[in-house]
Amino acid sequence: MLVLGIESSCDETGVALYDTERGLIADQLHSQMAMHAEYGGVVPELASRDHIRRVRPLTDACLAEAGVTLQDIDAIAYTQGPGLGGALLVGASYANALAYGLGKPVIAVHHLEGHLLSPLLAEPRPDFPFLALLVSGGHTQIMAVRGVGQYEILGETLDDAAGEAFDKTAKLLGLPYPGGPLLSRLAEEGDPARFELPRPMLHSANLDMSFSGLKTAVLMLSKQVKAEHGSIDEQARKDICRAFQEAIVEVLVSKCIKALKQTGMQRIVVAGGVGANKQLRAALDDATRRRQYQVFYPPLKLCTDNGAMIAFAGAMRLKYATPAGGFTVKPRWELSNLPAV
Repeated sequence: MLVLGIESSCDETGVALYDTERGLIADQLHSQMAMHAEYGGVVPELASRDHIRRVRPLTDACLAEAGVTLQDIDAIAYTQGPGLGGALLVGASYANALAYGLGKPVIAVHHLEGHLLSPLLAEPRPDFPFLALLVSGGHTQIMAVRGVGQYEILGETLDDAAGEAFDKTAKLLGLPYPGGPLLSRLAEEGDPARFELPRPMLHSANLDMSFSGLKTAVLMLSKQVKAEHGSIDEQARKDICRAFQEAIVEVLVSKCIKALKQTGMQRIVVAGGVGANKQLRAALDDATRRRQYQVFYPPLKLCTDNGAMIAFAGAMRLKYATPAGGFTVKPRWELSNLPAV
């Protein structure tokens, strides 16, 4: 079965083709990062217009890459939510129109389900059940994943997601948009012993997290450095970035290990854009190896938003249940309200 996946929830237009026998056979992605950088953040109206311009050419590129035609497609999956309303409408409109014209079923996919299942596109792939650390720009959650559509939130951030904290802290340090990835690169050259920042909720009894206070801690540390040295030089900025990243990574890894112990599960997957962070991966690899747990990641190119995860999630929905479709979008959509399989 061949499924076309369309992702348009925010600032990346993704189109991909997933074959249930051959796997991922085509994957095209356009990032709007350069366009939004001029404004210091995502402009929803510009994002929607750019999706309109990109989705058809990306579809054509996918078909050419895979050597198939529209008539070969068996179903079309699209991101129904959560995300920016206008951006979601572009994907929903295109997917439903295409499905209607071809006489094919349309599958509405939850964006976070796409991320949760994306490690199954890698080799080796984890078996159910497993824990998932979903860590992206808008979400930081630890979930128990017992099967397709069977998700339980065990812990989550009470305020900023980890990705938001990265981006906002980068802005405090004067880094250009999008600052999170640049902060991570600077942290690689920072001295981990020079500064120390608090680890919010590190020792709490539950699996919840909080990262908004770290921004304040970075602001106060920056003011202290300026007061002592007159300015923040490049090395000091790298050292602050390292201290910030060390704090977030330690909290995330600690909560993951605690979740594995509490649930008795042996496997954890990491998904979402922050899942590409080198220090987070290294720390999780070390922590799980020492305790004889297994950790799985999607390929780096599938950590950010992409059409491949939507095509795959749609294929899984089509395999295990009668998929929901229809021309609707859900800018706010809790994963707990997702129809079970």
